[in-house]
Amino acid sequence: MAITAAMVKELREISGAGMMDCKKALNETNGDMEAAMEYLRKNGQAKAEKKAGRIAAEGLCRIAVKDDTTAAVVEVNSETDFVAKNETFQEFVEGVAKQAMESDAADVDALLAESWNADPSKTVKEALVEKIANIGENLNIRRFQKVVAEHGCVVSYTHGGGRIGVIVEADTDVVNDAIKECLTNVAMQVAALAPKYVAVADVPEEYKEHEKQILIAQAQNDPKNANKPANIIEKMITGRLAKELKEVCLLEQAYVKDGDLTVGKYVEQVGKENGANLSIKSFVRFETGEGIEKKVDDFAAEVAAQAGL
Repeated sequence: MAITAAMVKELREISGAGMMDCKKALNETNGDMEAAMEYLRKNGQAKAEKKAGRIAAEGLCRIAVKDDTTAAVVEVNSETDFVAKNETFQEFVEGVAKQAMESDAADVDALLAESWNADPSKTVKEALVEKIANIGENLNIRRFQKVVAEHGCVVSYTHGGGRIGVIVEADTDVVNDAIKECLTNVAMQVAALAPKYVAVADVPEEYKEHEKQILIAQAQNDPKNANKPANIIEKMITGRLAKELKEVCLLEQAYVKDGDLTVGKYVEQVGKENGANLSIKSFVRFETGEGIEKKVDDFAAEVAAQAGL
C-alpha cells in the first residue's frame, strides 16, 4: 500500500512520534493505522530499554497544587539540560506532577502502573516510554511526594526554572494573602539553605550522636586542644553541636530576609499580626539530580582513543 504524507501526518498527530518513525511504522504495517500505533509503542519500549542504562541526572522538578490544601512535587530526569528546556518534556513533567497530586500511589512503581490522566488508554509507564522514544533520551520519573494539609494550607515554590522544588505545609486557622506570603518566604528559605528538619525536637538522636562523634574526632585531632581539660572540650563540642543544629533546623535558621529574626520568630510574628495560630508542620525539598553520580566525559581522551593515540 502506498504511504501518503497525509497518513504520516495523521499518525504523527495521534502518536506524537517523529515523522520518520511514523513513516517507517506505516511501511512496516502496510498502512494499517492501528497496527502502526502498536508498532510505535513496541519500538518505543525497545528504544527505552536500550537507553535505560544511560545516566539521567538532569531534568526538572515540578509542583501541582489543589485548593491550597494538596500539593505534589515530582522529579523527572533527563540525560541533558538541553532536553530539560524542551517544551514537550516540560509539559510531560507537569502532567506527572498533576498525576501524583491526584494519586494515592505509595511509590513510583505504583504511580507508573496507573492509567495516565492525559490519556487513560495507556499507563504512566507507557506514556513515559513514548516520551523516551520521541525525545531520544533516557527519561526517569525518579521520585514524588504528596502533601495534604489537614489543618491549614500548603504553598509551593520552584527555583532556577525547576532545578529546586519546595512544598511547605502549615497548621493555621487563618489562610489569607499575608499568611501565604509568609509561607512562600519560608519556602524560599528552604530552597536557599536546605534545612534537614523543621525543629530541633525533630532531629533523631542517632543524627545528634553521629555528628557529636565527628566533632569529638575533629577536636582530638586538633593540636590546639592537646592540653585542654576534658570538661572544656566537652563544653566546646556541645556548643558546636548546638550551632550545627541551628543550621540544619528550619525554625532555628537566621531568616534570610531579616537576619535579626530566626525563621521561627518570623512565622510567630506574622501569625500574631494576622490573629492566626500559625506553625510550620513540614516541608519537602527536591533538587534535580541530587545524589546521582553524573558521568564526566573526557572529550580529549575520547578523541585520542578514536585516533588510536
